[in-house]
Amino acid sequence: MKVGQRMTRNPITITPDTAVPEAQAIMRREKIKRLPVVNKNGKLVGIVTSLDLIHASPSSASSLDIYEMHYLLSKLKVEQVMTKNVITVGEDLPIEEAARIMVDYQISGLPVMRGEVLIGIITQTDLFKLFIELFGARHKGLRLTLLLPEKKGELAKLSSAITKCSGNIISFATFEGEDPTNGYCTVKVGGVDKDTLLAAIKPVVEEVVDIRET
Repeated sequence: MKVGQRMTRNPITITPDTAVPEAQAIMRREKIKRLPVVNKNGKLVGIVTSLDLIHASPSSASSLDIYEMHYLLSKLKVEQVMTKNVITVGEDLPIEEAARIMVDYQISGLPVMRGEVLIGIITQTDLFKLFIELFGARHKGLRLTLLLPEKKGELAKLSSAITKCSGNIISFATFEGEDPTNGYCTVKVGGVDKDTLLAAIKPVVEEVVDIRET
């Protein structure tokens, strides 16, 4: 799956001369936490987050009165608080690479570019939605966490065992194990009862770590 399949298209943008209170109002109204900043030619020149705007606001411990605070904020422009060196990605980037970039750089959203043109934005929320889908969280079934030997063909054995007992695989994910000799697998299965499923898979796994109905 690619970024272009999960991004928000045609994101709301603001210009560098947008006042901070106006940017805050847009975020509240649209229920978003970041805004790409584009110049008059439509070129991406920065990005501003709700946290940037909070940090830009005078502290409640300030000696300024409320009117002075409002006046100063009204004069503060987004270009003074935005991040100018924006990390961006292309629409053809694998979605997991976008997630890795967010983690490595500790950011929560990435503008998506097609050449020099901003066409979308991919955020943590988009990844959380995908995470829910990958684990079949909205579907009922038996969710198992299994420990498997790190050998060729082990996943094929597991899927074959599930199929033979008439189970339907809803989701399937693998993770690093306790050491290089094994790996964890989380699988959700429908169409079969718990006892039948356990009897079918126990001979082909090292350990059934967890099983529950969800």
